[in-house]
Amino acid sequence: MTDMRAIEISTPGGPDVLKPVTRPRPEPAAGQVVIKVAYAGVNRPDALQRAGNYAPPPDASDLPGLEASGEVVAVGQGVSWPAIGDQVCALLPGGGYAEYVATPAAHCLPLPKGLGLKEAACLPETYFTVWTNVFMRGGLKAGERFLVHGGSSGIGTTAIQLAKMFGARVFATAGSAEKCAKCEELGADRAINYREEDFVKILKAEGGADLILDMVGGDYIPRNVSCMAMEGRLVQIAFLGGPKAELNFAQVMVKRLTITGSTLRPQSDAAKAEIARGLREHVWPLLDAGRIAPVMDSEFALEDAAQAHARMESSDHIGKIVLKV
Repeated sequence: MTDMRAIEISTPGGPDVLKPVTRPRPEPAAGQVVIKVAYAGVNRPDALQRAGNYAPPPDASDLPGLEASGEVVAVGQGVSWPAIGDQVCALLPGGGYAEYVATPAAHCLPLPKGLGLKEAACLPETYFTVWTNVFMRGGLKAGERFLVHGGSSGIGTTAIQLAKMFGARVFATAGSAEKCAKCEELGADRAINYREEDFVKILKAEGGADLILDMVGGDYIPRNVSCMAMEGRLVQIAFLGGPKAELNFAQVMVKRLTITGSTLRPQSDAAKAEIARGLREHVWPLLDAGRIAPVMDSEFALEDAAQAHARMESSDHIGKIVLKV
């Protein structure tokens, strides 16, 4: 067994706890592949794990990194696709901040036409999250009013593009004129600068939101409920503003609202494989045709993972941050 370079969380804390180490290269279990990583995506759950607030599943690597792109170099028993030598991007149970990573073969997707390994590394975590929460769980339909908070984030830029492609009217919140302009460039019908405007007032004037994708939580939760349309749905995927809120459930009852949410990482391998199948059928053709694309913010070397985390947590970024391995 050969060794590989990796970035580990030396102790729970800030970005500076991310340290370069040498680890044994993983071997594929049945149904898995090993990918020689070219690029790894950087995501908010990585920072939560680094801070000690998002433990990996018991059978997952303790290394951070939930998405990557690269070349398949080993396959486990029972794997028919991908094959050794194929270039893929993949959703990972962990371990992406390394030269090699093992993941279920069913969580791999081919590189879309026209996209390189760098862009492809930005797809899995974000697209799996948006597809499952906006379309599978949230049931977004053409003609509905869709509000996404954090519109300039990796999740936000993806949700705007996909919602628009599937015929929704798209509203997005962001914290600067530059970020709002980017949201509208990507297809948002109305970007709302939350530092200057009240999204509740704007959405109410439009008839209310049929679906809201929220990663803020906290005091946004009652405000979301206030601006939802009859039969509206709220899907909660993170809590940058905290997980607790005071809520008037009379509004939930009168407007017949649905409040739901999910996290991706703890879901079963079978559930993630089902999301991958949906993406390959409905979303990958849009990527192949160049009708949608990941929005790139910045690239850092693997050894500079701490700088990448600092960039992400500054919230100055627009789109995705990657590590070059």
